[in-house]
Amino acid sequence: MRTLIIGDIVGRTGRNAVFEHLPGLIDRLSLDFVIANGENATHGFGLSPEHATALLGAGVDCIILGNHSFDRKEIIPMMESDDRILRPLNYPAGTPGRGHGVFTARNGLRVGVAQTIGRLFMNPDADNPFLGVDEVLAGWAEEPLAAVYVDSHAEATSEKMALGHYLDGRVTAVEGTHTHVPTADVQILPGGTAFQTDIGMTGDYDSVIGMTKESSIQRFTQVGERSKFGPAEGEATFCALFVESDDATRLAVRAEPVRLGGRLSAALPEPTAA
Repeated sequence: MRTLIIGDIVGRTGRNAVFEHLPGLIDRLSLDFVIANGENATHGFGLSPEHATALLGAGVDCIILGNHSFDRKEIIPMMESDDRILRPLNYPAGTPGRGHGVFTARNGLRVGVAQTIGRLFMNPDADNPFLGVDEVLAGWAEEPLAAVYVDSHAEATSEKMALGHYLDGRVTAVEGTHTHVPTADVQILPGGTAFQTDIGMTGDYDSVIGMTKESSIQRFTQVGERSKFGPAEGEATFCALFVESDDATRLAVRAEPVRLGGRLSAALPEPTAA
């Protein structure tokens, strides 16, 4: 199984980077499945049905969200009706949408995707993400899954790394989103699970985590002044994690970062042999 997981897509420039780079990556890396974080895709906050439809039409197979899941209420009916859009699984019972799903990849095999939201420095009222994933995996015990991907949408590096080690050997990959800064720790853990603390954002890095520098700096320097945030609109860097795994064991055999365009140094995996 060959899968690409795209970091938080921020605004128009992030969406355009997906439209520009994803089709070529699907061909170059012979991708079977594509996951993307879309919670900042609409003007930096939330996801509209229009932009969700555009991302799915561009080759994304599953959209994950996060703490901005419900910034745009108009997405809720689509979240309820389209199982390709996931919000964190450890939100309280009764929250609209779903936090995990099983999908058919391009190669015909079945893939499980789950997302958690962190509690440390972020959402202390959320249910325990570790136990939540345990429940999902138990429910999938009889599913013939070729791969399982778990996204940790969290602020704390420690919480993400702990979840990675907790699930090591039980899932294909654990990767982090939310902080909008790619970490240099792409690896395969001892038990065979691919891991990256944070994939980073697909957005303009001449910014403050995707927002314009001016509005962000003003919030730090002018007490009482709250300028409106808006996404930076320069050329985006497309940031993603590429994972290749063994269909029989569900474990990773290859994990590499992907960075294309914009201000960050490029990283592009070699084509995958057929």
